[in-house]
Amino acid sequence: MLGLALLLSACGKGNEKGNEDGKKGADDGSLKVVTSFSILDNMVKEIGKEHLSVHNLVPIGTDPHEYEPLPEDIKKATDADLLFYNGLNLEGGDSGWFHKLTDSVKQSDEHIYQVMEGVEPKYLKGENGHESEINPHAFIDPNVGIKMAENIRDALMKADSDHKGDYDKNANDFIAKLKDIEKEYAEKFAEIPDEKRILITSERAFQYLADSYDIKEGYIWEIDTEENGSPEQIKSLVKFIKDNPVPALFVESNVDTRPMETVSKETGIDIYKDYIFSDEIGKKGKPGDTYIKYLEWNIDKLYNGMK
Repeated sequence: MLGLALLLSACGKGNEKGNEDGKKGADDGSLKVVTSFSILDNMVKEIGKEHLSVHNLVPIGTDPHEYEPLPEDIKKATDADLLFYNGLNLEGGDSGWFHKLTDSVKQSDEHIYQVMEGVEPKYLKGENGHESEINPHAFIDPNVGIKMAENIRDALMKADSDHKGDYDKNANDFIAKLKDIEKEYAEKFAEIPDEKRILITSERAFQYLADSYDIKEGYIWEIDTEENGSPEQIKSLVKFIKDNPVPALFVESNVDTRPMETVSKETGIDIYKDYIFSDEIGKKGKPGDTYIKYLEWNIDKLYNGMK
C-alpha cells in the first residue's frame, strides 16, 4: 500500500465538469463512479445505466479480499463522485486495502457508500473457536441482493437528483427481477427433502444463503487463509459427510479444485459437474456474467445437485 502515496502526485485531478448537484462529472456529464468488485460493478451499471461512467477496481479472477490498487485505480478514485464497496469485511475491513485507498486520495465519507448497510452480519469462527470474523459473502443470498440494489438506488438518487426518476425506475425493474429469483430459490429449496438439504462447498461462503433457506452447511475451510485445504480441514469435512446423507459436492468458480477432489475420493461422493459462483460474476460472454445470471446459475446447479 506504500505505492498509493507515491503515486498520488502523478494522478492529478483530471478534467472535471461541475453542475448544480455539485458533481464533478465525466466529460460527457455522467456521474463518475468507482466500484470495488465485479458484482457491484454490474449492479451499479444496471441501476445507473447511461448516467454513469463506472470504473471497477478488482477484476474478475482476482481475490477481492486482498488487492493492490493500480495507478489507474488511484486516479479514478481521486476523481470519483461516488465510491461503492461491499463492506462486511470483503475489502479487508477498516484497515483493508479499500479504506487505505480512499484515505490516501482524501475522499470524503459522504461520497463513499457501503452497499451492505442495513444487512445483519453473520460471523465465522476464528482460530480460538469463537465467532470473531464477519462473513462478507451476503450477496450470494438474493434477499440481500434486493437490499443492495435499494442502497445503490438511494445513493445515486441523492448524488444526482436530475436523474432521480430514471434511477428509481431502473432500480424497480432490477429489484422486480431479484424478487422473482428469490421466489424461485424459496420454491426450489422447499422441493428438496430436509435430509438432502445439505450444501458442501470449499469455503464457507454460503452462510447467509444457508440460513435463509434452512440448509445444513459443510465446508473444507471457513475463512480464506494460506492453509486452505489442509489435511485437518479435509479430515473434518470427510467425517461430516460420513455422518450426513450428502447428495453432492460443489466447487466454487474461483477456488482450487484439488482439496474437494481429495474429499470426493475419500468419501465416494461425486463433485457436481458444474461449478457455482461465490466471490465474483463470470467473465463477459461466459455463464453468470451479470448478477442476475449469477443467481440464476447458482440455484439451477444447487437444485439439480442437491435434489
